[in-house]
Amino acid sequence: MELTVQELAAQAGIRRARRADVDRIVELLAADQIGAGRETPGDPTYLAAFERIAADPNQLLVVAEADGEVVGTLQLTFTPGLSRGGMTRATVEAVRVRADQRGSGLGQRMLRWAVAESRQRGCGLVQLTTDARRTDAHRFYERLGFQPTHVGMKLSL
Repeated sequence: MELTVQELAAQAGIRRARRADVDRIVELLAADQIGAGRETPGDPTYLAAFERIAADPNQLLVVAEADGEVVGTLQLTFTPGLSRGGMTRATVEAVRVRADQRGSGLGQRMLRWAVAESRQRGCGLVQLTTDARRTDAHRFYERLGFQPTHVGMKLSL
């Protein structure tokens, strides 16, 4: 029997992020070599960004809690489109699990929830990008059924 979105959220301790979570989320984003070079914990611009995310119905920023502490986060973006017959797609971004929680299955539970939430919202596709240097993450996503079908490109502005 497949679990509901609510059951998957409870299993992973997932809830919608709150303003008070922003510092902890940014700490998670900065807690590796890649993030440490681009994130600045404590910068007030993150609060403004959070307010924009929270106000946008096509954005869903969540945290995973364990023992009352934020131990994981991810953001889902829902993009309506004309391609693929007018399909809405979900994009999973900024997936982070606190170092002491890695290997516990939390990341897998978070991604299963994200897929179920996307399906419940009528999405026909869940996509994500991951930095080319995150080879462990690539293996993790592939184990969950994600396939490396595209080449991602970025242009910094």
